[in-house]
Amino acid sequence: MNRPVLLVIAHGSRDPRHAATVQALVRRAGALRPGLRVETAFLDFNLPSVPGVLDRLAADGVRDVVALPLLLTRAFHAKADIPAVLRQAPPSLSIRQAEVLGPSPLLIAAVERRLYEAGLTPGDKSATGVVLASAGSTDPEAIAVIAETARELRRTGWCSVRPAFASASLPRTEEAVRLVRTDPGVRRVAVAPYVIAPGRLPDRIAAGAAEADVLADVLGPSPELAALLVERYDGATARATDRVAAAV
Repeated sequence: MNRPVLLVIAHGSRDPRHAATVQALVRRAGALRPGLRVETAFLDFNLPSVPGVLDRLAADGVRDVVALPLLLTRAFHAKADIPAVLRQAPPSLSIRQAEVLGPSPLLIAAVERRLYEAGLTPGDKSATGVVLASAGSTDPEAIAVIAETARELRRTGWCSVRPAFASASLPRTEEAVRLVRTDPGVRRVAVAPYVIAPGRLPDRIAAGAAEADVLADVLGPSPELAALLVERYDGATARATDRVAAAV
């Protein structure tokens, strides 16, 4: 039986670095599953659009699709925008929406990878405070997930970890940097952008990190993130298989 197509749905950005980073990540995920058809689509700003890709899949005779939101939290885009555009798909397509990427231990590992690539070492943890800076949301569920992710990162041994937001929520990155610097035992402050690809809000995070000692890169096409895309795909296909088995 043919495997469902994996359709990765990203938000999109006017910043060309965004689409390039998303495509690099999707290629890396696809390389983990040779033979699996993997497509990328964007909700806004970039092409191909989600409706355009869905129409093309239907024209190619595809029947089953796993739509994977390239989102770290389950906020408005995952709850409203993506389901709305998927409901407009050609009726020949059977589409199931995978879970968003967060929370996951793989995301914690990806954050730490970027911190180490920025010059820190595991031995620096006990004296380093980290600002986990996300894009921001007005959704209480999303904010709670970011706060819990910060706590999980702290449990790996960092001296202090505080969440921050580039928009919609507080504190902003610059305020969180100042707060972390006052935490007991902190001798240096690192900002870890908890975002997938470059763009306007990640640039705002970088600007807010001016007083930090270390600024890590966005998560980008890290191996952990690529593996997480495949994990979410497998989870969606397993749920569908369970439903079929239960109906037999």
